[in-house]
Amino acid sequence: MKKTFTILAIIASVLAIIISVLPLSNLAIIPCTIALISGLVAFYLSRKRGEVKKIIQFTFLLTLIALAISGYKSLFNTSKISNTKALEIKEAQSEEEAIEELNELDIDEIELEDTGL
Repeated sequence: MKKTFTILAIIASVLAIIISVLPLSNLAIIPCTIALISGLVAFYLSRKRGEVKKIIQFTFLLTLIALAISGYKSLFNTSKISNTKALEIKEAQSEEEAIEELNELDIDEIELEDTGL
């Protein structure tokens, strides 16, 4: 039981480190919580037997590093939006072009007898 929780904690903490470096670093919280919970269970079970392994403490360290990286990225990285007027103009032009194309279609000439209605 202790081995399963230790392995789960290691996998979750490594996954948390990987996700925290990626642009979607806010998703690193999920594997961090899994790593912390399974690490605490493994720590409790190993402490009950009297043998605390260094690998469990290492998973806690990896998890804290992942939390620090994702916290830093969420606090100090800001997304910049620039020149939305150009985007709005392009959107309006494409909408006008679409309306013109729809007006050019001759829907009245389609015979309803061919469709079976």
